[in-house]
Amino acid sequence: MFAVAFRSSLSLLYRTLYAADNVVAAITGLPWWGRLAMPLCGGTAAGLISWWRRAPGQGVSNVMEAVVLGNVRLSLRATISRVAASWTALAAGMSIGREGPLIEFGGSLGAAMGRVARTSLHQTRLLVAAGTAAGFAAAYNTPFAAVVFVVETIVGVAALEALLPTMAATVLATTVTRAIVGGGPIYGQRVFALESTAELVSYCALGIVAALAAIGFKRTLALCETVLERHPIPQPFRAALGGALVGFVALLLPEVAGNGFEPLNLILDGQLAPVIVAGLLLAKIAATSGSVASGVPGGIFTPVLLVGGGLGFLWAKAIDALGMLSPASPGTYTLVGMAATTAASIHAPLTAAVLVFELSGDYPIVLPLLVATVLATAVSSLLKDDSVYVAELRRKGLSLEVTLEGRRLVSNAG
Repeated sequence: MFAVAFRSSLSLLYRTLYAADNVVAAITGLPWWGRLAMPLCGGTAAGLISWWRRAPGQGVSNVMEAVVLGNVRLSLRATISRVAASWTALAAGMSIGREGPLIEFGGSLGAAMGRVARTSLHQTRLLVAAGTAAGFAAAYNTPFAAVVFVVETIVGVAALEALLPTMAATVLATTVTRAIVGGGPIYGQRVFALESTAELVSYCALGIVAALAAIGFKRTLALCETVLERHPIPQPFRAALGGALVGFVALLLPEVAGNGFEPLNLILDGQLAPVIVAGLLLAKIAATSGSVASGVPGGIFTPVLLVGGGLGFLWAKAIDALGMLSPASPGTYTLVGMAATTAASIHAPLTAAVLVFELSGDYPIVLPLLVATVLATAVSSLLKDDSVYVAELRRKGLSLEVTLEGRRLVSNAG
């Protein structure tokens, strides 16, 4: 219900103030000064909320720490403050994902329920895991991917006691979401056909390129965060700087506004020229890195999907122009690129493959998804590139160790 209210209120705002269906349409309909002022004002307002509430940093890495180590320090009050700042930034078109606040809210709600019911620490950790899965399912309308995300990324092992409440929570969250929002794949139904087994070679190559793109995205984000840490700017001025960056980029590319859902649909349908897609990829990486580094709460999951989708689209156009292969459609490569880049970003190949499979709703795409996500994750691991969540933990002085017994977090000092 929270996820539905979060998204519906944003849609209502765009329709009421801008007579538009989404944030990209709202930004596009503004004069040049409005495209600059909208994210600037939104970033400033989000920064003021963060400064006023002094909300400590929370996110998926905190959920991992709570579930695995049992350090359940997730504050629902702090989460609501961060969600308010994130909603304000999204309403103004800043380049962040909205799935982050929904996942964080689910985990924090589970922790709060555990405190109210005075459950044991063990039961509270299960509530946090289940709430996280429910938030993911409500964000993307993908129940299987939500369960796999918690098992593969958060818990690190398919423990039955964690699996059952997680699955039950995703069923409830998805049922409510589909009853109100609708039941179809959020990126629409598309048909896929693997024309030959030789085409799998092309998907292997795409997986490797997607890994390099994901590494570039993460390092750009880390660079922006490092620069602002070395030259600290207090809030709300720091968030205003991030909003100004998005505004300047939106002057030329209004599609950069928001989390990337709208332009990704256009890419899937082949409605954007390759030169526009190429420019959008670079602009999205810059705008998202600046937005996140500015201290505005938000995720990068959907922006990563956009970058991967655009990369897959350009890959299809390139091999088609070279006459090397005859791809079934650019949309197919777009979907595989989405999965491969996501897998390399979070080091969760199964989550990425299942997520995109559920988003597309087409079974024949499974083999290309699996081969591309496996290679993308393997390349990222071989290059010693951390997942975005592990990188957050390392900045807090924690290291991640994965064994056959499951996931274990240890102190860097130890």
